Amino acid sequence: MKTCFLFALLIAVAAAGVSNPTELLQYLINPEPKLTLKPKLNTADRIAAHGYPVETHEVVTEDGYIITAFRMPYSHKLQNQNEHRPVVLLLHGLFCSSDFWILNGPNDALSFNLVDAGYDVWIINSRGTTYGRKHVSRSPEHPYFWRFSWHEIGYYDIAAQIDYALATNGQGQKSVHFVAHSQGTSAFFVLMAARPEYNEKIKTAHTMAPIAYVDNMTDKMLTTMAPVLGHQNAVTAFFSDQEFLPHNDLFTKLGYNACRPDSKLHQMCSVLAIMFEGSESNANKTALTIMFETHPAGLSTNQMLHTMQEHQSGRFCWYDHGKTKNLNVYGQEVPPDYVIENITANIHLWYCDTDPAVEVADVEHLASQLVNHVKHHITDPTWAHSDYVTHIDVKRLINEPVIEIMNNFEQTM
Repeated sequence: MKTCFLFALLIAVAAAGVSNPTELLQYLINPEPKLTLKPKLNTADRIAAHGYPVETHEVVTEDGYIITAFRMPYSHKLQNQNEHRPVVLLLHGLFCSSDFWILNGPNDALSFNLVDAGYDVWIINSRGTTYGRKHVSRSPEHPYFWRFSWHEIGYYDIAAQIDYALATNGQGQKSVHFVAHSQGTSAFFVLMAARPEYNEKIKTAHTMAPIAYVDNMTDKMLTTMAPVLGHQNAVTAFFSDQEFLPHNDLFTKLGYNACRPDSKLHQMCSVLAIMFEGSESNANKTALTIMFETHPAGLSTNQMLHTMQEHQSGRFCWYDHGKTKNLNVYGQEVPPDYVIENITANIHLWYCDTDPAVEVADVEHLASQLVNHVKHHITDPTWAHSDYVTHIDVKRLINEPVIEIMNNFEQTM
């Protein structure tokens, strides 16, 4: 930890323009007050910087978590604030937050494209992220705050934010369009399966890199750790109910200041971003640099454990607490399966052949049980897990087709 702190500190000091090594001593003694650090921008700040109207809303879930959602109510280009604007919600995946959906900027990010197409856009968050660290009675410093997986994100967080967005829209709308990426799709499937009444509140759902079954997932971190952490044991008990990559305000500020456009180290962040994505990256380099400023955004270790359990069991099922607690919670020794047949919403599955987190066989398994779905199979051999959002040509390849599907639905109503 000390090594990471020193490295981050030196980056920020260099970004601040300190050239004399002897000057470093004053920063090492008490760094934060002496560094000229610009405050980290949040999602609303970044949206407003592009001239778009933006609102910040705090949504309280049934179990007391307070989630911040960001709304772009109308387009300043269209001046359509007095017109009908269909509601659409965007949910991020693992390690991410609402900042993920604005990485590509006003020309190419789906959030901006949607609001300019006449939609009431809500970029929502999940508990445990940068924008989900509040609770009516629990502190994020206590392990009970982190006692959740992507099950609770679906069952509580998404449900609360759908209801809140519909109520706030004020146009009497009863349903929304929904877009999710990666583990955000897992949470969405949980809500639709476990609380099937919410299917009626979905017009179209676009699941980017959809994750339900993960039997064939080849992600190296998961396949290495799942044989141990995918089962209830002493190691799992030690690892559960914790924040993964704990949030640190100073580290967050250092990363933002090092990678901001006017920083002397901005180019280095761009190089690191390219290294992170690989030599065949299709990603917008500016988007990747902003990702380094804003991510990782926080999560519970239980989210990872839940996915590892799925990998080991070959099932899409509720969280495994161990036999004793399972009996108390579920009335049986093993957790029940999510009833995928309950998912009747209009589901669009966007997937590719080259994503180690989302294997085609697993998507096909899910699709075979969905009663209402359309598959969008991307055959580009260089397509990556984050390309649904960060691809240099994402507007043409993803955003415009998604908006066309939504528009066609609206025209039939």
